[in-house]
Amino acid sequence: MKITYIVAAHRIAAAVIWAAILTAGAGAAAAFSKAPIPTTPIQHVIIIFDENRSFDHYFGLYPNAANLVGEPRFIARSDTPRVNGLSGSLVADNPNLVNPFRLDRSQAKTCDQNHGYSAEQLAFHQGLMDKFVEFTGTMEPGCDPTSVMAYFDGNTVTALWNYAQHFAISDNFYGTTFGPSMPGAINLASGQTHGVLPPNITAPSGDPRAVGGTLIGNEPAKYDDCATESGTKIEFTGRNIGNLLNDAGVTWGWFADGFRPDSVLPDGTAICSRSHAGSDGNPIIDYDDPDPFEYYKSTSNQHHLPPTSIAMIGQTDQANHQYDITDFFAAAEADNAPAVAFLRPPEYRDGHPEQSDPLAEQTFLVETINRLQKLPQWKSMAVFITWDDSDGWYDHQMPPIVKQSNDGFDFLTGKSCGTPKVGSYSGRCGHGPRLPLVVISTYARENFVDNTLADQSSIIRFIEDNWNLGRIGDQSYDADAGSLMNIFDFKHHRHERLFLDVNTGEPL
Repeated sequence: MKITYIVAAHRIAAAVIWAAILTAGAGAAAAFSKAPIPTTPIQHVIIIFDENRSFDHYFGLYPNAANLVGEPRFIARSDTPRVNGLSGSLVADNPNLVNPFRLDRSQAKTCDQNHGYSAEQLAFHQGLMDKFVEFTGTMEPGCDPTSVMAYFDGNTVTALWNYAQHFAISDNFYGTTFGPSMPGAINLASGQTHGVLPPNITAPSGDPRAVGGTLIGNEPAKYDDCATESGTKIEFTGRNIGNLLNDAGVTWGWFADGFRPDSVLPDGTAICSRSHAGSDGNPIIDYDDPDPFEYYKSTSNQHHLPPTSIAMIGQTDQANHQYDITDFFAAAEADNAPAVAFLRPPEYRDGHPEQSDPLAEQTFLVETINRLQKLPQWKSMAVFITWDDSDGWYDHQMPPIVKQSNDGFDFLTGKSCGTPKVGSYSGRCGHGPRLPLVVISTYARENFVDNTLADQSSIIRFIEDNWNLGRIGDQSYDADAGSLMNIFDFKHHRHERLFLDVNTGEPL
């Protein structure tokens, strides 16, 4: 999601308030009721949720890097498996208007592409995958729509390629549906973009945002003071993975950089105004609002209240499982990490084109994963790195369409996305575009490429299966999601760690 302004507000000593409250204290409330024992050796699941990249855009040439002079080098291991990426005629004689082309580190800052629900389906052109320049290529002033065909290799996304060498990736992982950031974030939380109120929303530009109770565009969360996306504030009915974790007594939290308010108005409204310069040189607010749990009243923390103590992080108190990222490390370094943690970077480091290039994104990823590997929980941890949507970047692989839709805004098969089953919710054409998925764990298969069909809701399924939580229900995609278990080898526990340089992504 793109934010182009800075919130102005009256400032009070909000940081002082947080510091006073956020202490361990002997009077901390009792822990959750006894949680179920995990079905695997994984006791801590960490999801790092970045923005707007397709699989081919980051991994299409894996594991072959150009290794030009002056760039960090990447030399693949001889036993590296190949991916379903870009090769042969896909590179030399592509069906799109231009062939895919490489960007180097000096070209890391790119324009944002068109990644609307309908635009992406039109680009896929009934599976021909040949209309990206026309429909998802950027039309922003000063940008070139052919840039949608660009990709990076291991000399720029060096850390990600090195993680792939030592751990695992998937080349068959997709957005649950087509569309931009918020549908992707909601799918990660619930596998269900239906149930939005109000049920029908059209942007001033005429673009649909919600159709028949299904979200297909970006709208701000009703229960979030710091939501910065313009538009109609919306909420979701139904349940999400947080509700299932609460029911079972499993600790969890969404931890976003910049969530902690910089000030609080007299009526209690939180103001999140901390900012940094983005890759485009413009100031950008750190807190980005694809926090899907703020759309559900049951899992929201509207005023960004702090946890009552470090001991309560991950449990239910006034913070209601929504935190600043500093709270995660405060708990984890006290050997009290929640069982499930979603980590959200600041927007200037989340990978979103224009304000966060891959090098800024790499800094956050490497700093975070280096730090995670030093935690006492590392030996029982699984880290999933994935992205909320493809940004419209070219990817050659047509996804399997497992859910059909025909609501007037579907164009995958001409004027629809197939014929939906009677009684099914519309506006959820999917799977959507292919996305990267990197899995880092001492139990992940080493130098492994998983080909199992999976999507964003497969991460929900992994959590559900690991703690026997059951399913969300009400046509959530989690019921049919492909399993990620093949990525792991629970009979062999590796003890090595991989620390990388934050600037180059190369091993230290």
